[in-house]
Amino acid sequence: MQVHLVSDGRQPGRSSPELLSNFGVGPMCPTLFFRPRYHEQNSLHAISMSLRIISTGGTFDKHYDPLSGELIFGASVLPAALKRARITASYVLEPLFALDSLDMQDEHRLHLLKACQRATEDRILIVHGTDTMRETAQVLAHAGLKKTIVLTGAMVPYLTNDSDALFNLGFAFAAASLSEPGVFIAMNGRVFQWNEVIKNRSAGIFEKTGSGSQP
Repeated sequence: MQVHLVSDGRQPGRSSPELLSNFGVGPMCPTLFFRPRYHEQNSLHAISMSLRIISTGGTFDKHYDPLSGELIFGASVLPAALKRARITASYVLEPLFALDSLDMQDEHRLHLLKACQRATEDRILIVHGTDTMRETAQVLAHAGLKKTIVLTGAMVPYLTNDSDALFNLGFAFAAASLSEPGVFIAMNGRVFQWNEVIKNRSAGIFEKTGSGSQP
């Protein structure tokens, strides 16, 4: 699989360090194009048919800091996670920012919406924190984009034992590849309409609205 690194030159909505995923390539919001080797002879087709993955941080991408005992953001785990998942379909990886979703404000959601609007792909997978995933999904849904947008995340960081991150990533990739246009949340092996799901904090899972979960 070939990896192509490009940058569109756009700066993030804010320039503070916490808004940048650390992919080790500088502050220009790089975009990584991954193309299976069998598409090399038709690269334009490969890119046009690819799926865009946008990373926004969340528990999925956090690291344990042994000095502070806290979960922090460092170098993104997504490139390694995608490689480990052995995905052979074409995709584009766009690091947008690295935030705990509880810290996400309207300006960040607007920044994400603009990224979805300018994406040339019709299918988008967003890695997002679980606490305000539905709030972000609502903003994207109300924009009325004629695209398939799937949000996923993790209850346990990717780098932690017994994490649900890798499974959720692969499952959500399949959901984004196969679902009809709309905004969905893919967690715990289920695909939910964005407005029919709630996070059950006591059980640590996502459930369909009205199934007895606690907000």
